Amino acid sequence: MSAPEVLLYTSAACPYCDRAKRLLAREGAAWREVRVDRDPDELAAMLARTAGRRSVPQIFIGARHVGGFDDLAALHREGALGALLAGA
Repeated sequence: MSAPEVLLYTSAACPYCDRAKRLLAREGAAWREVRVDRDPDELAAMLARTAGRRSVPQIFIGARHVGGFDDLAALHREGALGALLAGA
C-alpha cells in the first residue's frame, strides 16, 4: 500500500502551519501545500471540504480531514500519526 497524499491548506505568516510542517518533516512525510491566501478558488475548495472551517492549517491525510495543528499533534501524541501516514 502506498502512502496517502498529505495536503496542507496554509497561509503566509502562520505559525501553526510552520509547526505542522515541522512535525510532518520529523515523521518523514511529504506534503502538498496549498496557500489559500493567494487563491480564492483554493479557499473556496478548502471551505467546502472542511464544512466552513476558515482557520489554517487545515490538514488532510488521504481522504481523512485531520483538522488543524492541534489535531495533528494529538494524533502524534496518541501514536496514531505514523500509521495514518503509512496508509494503515
